[in-house]
Amino acid sequence: MKKARFYTSGLRFSCKRCSSCCRHESGYVFLSEKDLKKLILELNTDKNSFIKSYCRWVVNRQGSESLSLKEKSNNDCILWDSGCTVYQARPLQCRTFPFWKSVLSSSGVWEATAGACPGMNTGRLYSIDEIEKKLLKQSEEPVIKREGGIT
Repeated sequence: MKKARFYTSGLRFSCKRCSSCCRHESGYVFLSEKDLKKLILELNTDKNSFIKSYCRWVVNRQGSESLSLKEKSNNDCILWDSGCTVYQARPLQCRTFPFWKSVLSSSGVWEATAGACPGMNTGRLYSIDEIEKKLLKQSEEPVIKREGGIT
């Protein structure tokens, strides 16, 4: 029998654009092919230049690498400057926060994350169907990977 999800009645979230999830802490913003295409168009650049200027390859447990945005030396996202400079073209990972599998793993994790995000548990109520669609979209747009280490 499948365990009931704690969010069967939905969850509230309204982004306050406070930038707490974009600044001051190290982390990864992994990119899908769709993300990469949108960002290249938004910044009017080419793929190689964008990757060289804005991205890094992160080694994962499987031995491949995943494409992530870089961070500034203060741990701010490379695309943050008094707010998200690409808000309309921001990556899926950013657009779907806080509805990530890891954050939705338990009510305890949700509440711990809400402690750092003033938009969680406030504003719009997202139904379980809407939340599940966000999770599905994340699985349908896998992050860019490359095998065999740095090339």
